[in-house]
Amino acid sequence: MAKRGLGKGLGALFGEEVTLEENAAVKEEKPSAVEKKEKGKTSSGTGNGKKAEKIIVEKIVEKPVEQKLKVSLIEPNGTQPRKNFDEAALQELADSIKTYGVLQPLIVQKKDSHYEIIAGERRWRAAKLAGLTEVPVMIREYDKQKTMEIALIENVQRADLNPIEEAQAYQRLIQEFHLTQEEIAARVSKNRATVTNSMRLLKLDDRVQQLLIDEKISSGHARALLGLENGERQFQTAQKIVEERLSVRDVEKLVKLLNRPEKPKKEAETGPDINLIYRQIEDKLKSIMGTKVLINRKDKNKGRIEIEYYSQEELERLIEMMESIARQ
Repeated sequence: MAKRGLGKGLGALFGEEVTLEENAAVKEEKPSAVEKKEKGKTSSGTGNGKKAEKIIVEKIVEKPVEQKLKVSLIEPNGTQPRKNFDEAALQELADSIKTYGVLQPLIVQKKDSHYEIIAGERRWRAAKLAGLTEVPVMIREYDKQKTMEIALIENVQRADLNPIEEAQAYQRLIQEFHLTQEEIAARVSKNRATVTNSMRLLKLDDRVQQLLIDEKISSGHARALLGLENGERQFQTAQKIVEERLSVRDVEKLVKLLNRPEKPKKEAETGPDINLIYRQIEDKLKSIMGTKVLINRKDKNKGRIEIEYYSQEELERLIEMMESIARQ
């Protein structure tokens, strides 16, 4: 559901009341002016009896007019931060448009032989799905930076962007228009820390970013993975999150564990002679049991022996063998 208050955010950004839900915005037209001349005698006592003219200039203030445009004349905006549209949600909106029409006009601007969408691409796509040939629009003129900012603000306030799209939009505003994080935060009505944390997601491995886009991991999971500097380790841990359905707290603990420096093992415990002895014992047990046997050492005096079996019959065979050994 669209969030209200969008117009207020846009008005605060550009110093004018731009309301997407209500046609209440105003635009000053220049230099069309009406001049009224009011003649009267001067009160300053010039002595020559001449009359002074007082000119009052009134500006014409016009409300932007909502009008209809053919869907075929409208094209998406190349700077639109949103790249992914949920097909199911889009179809739901299209079904609603078939019944009630497009309730909120698109904001567009003239671009060569067509009109470019500033805000409302999702409504435009849904209108095409619904089979509409015309949609309501309001035509405006903005430069490239303001066009992108409006598109970003609309999507952020409606929570329409996935976390990576939002971070990429912030990055573009910094790289292309040299805005600071503080300026971006003010424009989208968020605090600076939120913008900073959003942009940090772009440091993740590309494969992890895609898992976040696909909603297989959450933003909380992704932020926890930032604690791992190695991209491959980030991806492996992300796969573990998906496979084992780990919580964010579980991931935080796992990242701490992975970042813990390994304790150097004593030479006496890791020397080739010790390893060789244990491998020989494993081979001997394997020959006796007729199946794979592993010895897992915890320390010098403790460990665990694992005997593998691959069927119920094999398990029963191993039990009988151990019982016969015990009776001897």
